[in-house]
Amino acid sequence: METHEFFLTLLIILLTARVFAELMTRMQAPSVIGELFAGVILGPSLLGWIEPYEAIKLMAEIGIILLLFEVGLGTDVKRLVHTGVKSLVVAMIGFIFPLILGFALGYWVFGLSLLVSLFIGGTLTATSIGITVRVLSDLKRQQAPEGQIVLGAAVLDDVMGVVLLALLYEFSIGGGVSLLNTSKVLIFVGAFFVLAPVAAKLISLVIRHFDATSEIPGLIPTSIVSLVLFFAWLAHVLGAPELLGGFAAGLALSRRFFLPLGIALHADEKFAHRIEDQMKPIVHLFTPIFFVFVGLSLNLHEIDWSSPFIWVFSLSLLLAAVTGKLMGAIFIKESWPVRWVIGLAMIPRGEVGLIFAELGRISGIFNNEIYAGMVIVIALTTLLPPFIMKWLYGQYANRLPVTGHAKDQVDQMK
Repeated sequence: METHEFFLTLLIILLTARVFAELMTRMQAPSVIGELFAGVILGPSLLGWIEPYEAIKLMAEIGIILLLFEVGLGTDVKRLVHTGVKSLVVAMIGFIFPLILGFALGYWVFGLSLLVSLFIGGTLTATSIGITVRVLSDLKRQQAPEGQIVLGAAVLDDVMGVVLLALLYEFSIGGGVSLLNTSKVLIFVGAFFVLAPVAAKLISLVIRHFDATSEIPGLIPTSIVSLVLFFAWLAHVLGAPELLGGFAAGLALSRRFFLPLGIALHADEKFAHRIEDQMKPIVHLFTPIFFVFVGLSLNLHEIDWSSPFIWVFSLSLLLAAVTGKLMGAIFIKESWPVRWVIGLAMIPRGEVGLIFAELGRISGIFNNEIYAGMVIVIALTTLLPPFIMKWLYGQYANRLPVTGHAKDQVDQMK
């Protein structure tokens, strides 16, 4: 690709992603669906204007790493302590059931290989904490009891999902599933999550010191992006996916992160806020490229839509994805409206599910038909729950627990 052609391509990707993201947001749908749809329109599935060139792929990979950095940065580990057992039950059951159901459907029902079935199950375990937070925020229920349970469960779901992603990555490049590969990844991931936060906290102290004395603007974003890329490289060297490094860097720099065993490095709240504020424009520049790239990589013309497989496959996985997350909420002691709300809030797969699916595609695990089925399931589980949740809140507002100013918010909703 010529340089001027790349510039034009990038311009089209960024503007189209923004336009469709804005349209989806105005329709009360997640913006990620608009960015994915932009890729489908621009790619071989519809207009065929843009191909998934290597240069775009590299920028998309930077987008994945920065996206996981943002997820880690917004992860509140302390929330698990406050929400306790209920969040743990919702997260664990909502993680295990979709994994088992997805694997069982792939391996025994559709006759797919062990590794493909594991990737399918892994993709179904994801929960998009970003979309969950957005929905609860729109409904003004973040601080309500069920909102706290959901956010605590989403935190644990994120951590378990990233570890599972590291395992699947090792299986895809290491020649298959084995106890040796599993043990190696778990040891590396464990060591990485213990050492990386300490290193990141210490490095952040150095960055904060130089930021106070530097006369040149841009020190924080330059330093933080360099730190994220270094962690991504380090994660790859240790045998884990690069995006694990981005997640660990974000988790370590989060102002809500605390180290295990009671060892704490007290963070400067104002500095942590400055990191978030100055990194957001960079993250929001690169992450749409990833979602558009997912759409570009999907060629709907290569799928035999007259074949029953794609329809049965997609519908079966959709039912497994929804049922698996709802099961996590059924086992906690709450009223049924609260259980339904919690279960629905855990369903959106969003960007996390797309990361799993994309890893399966680029590793050669998913063929185009299976990849398309997974993207369809991710899109539906991301698009539908917010609308159903808003309807449920309208129907059962008077049966949901309220405390403090949350009561005023529910009264306003009525």
